[in-house]
Amino acid sequence: MDRLELTELTALLRTCAGEEESTDLDGDVLDVPLSDLGYDSLALLQVTGIIERDHDITLDEEALDEAETPRQYLDLVNHALSARTTA
Repeated sequence: MDRLELTELTALLRTCAGEEESTDLDGDVLDVPLSDLGYDSLALLQVTGIIERDHDITLDEEALDEAETPRQYLDLVNHALSARTTA
């Protein structure tokens, strides 16, 4: 895999931390803060661990702390995946 898509990210979020009844992860959530979607740092830590393990990458922890939306999170992951395939 050289790119993580929103559908894959939302599936991982659901698996690791469930989904709040008032949240529709199938909607336009790319720019909605992850905290507004009901996901805290522990949920993201679990998702990050799975992604790092499954795709043999290491994500920048400081940059991850600054990723507030699914778009920002996906950008970080996809940058790491891209760097891995070009290295």
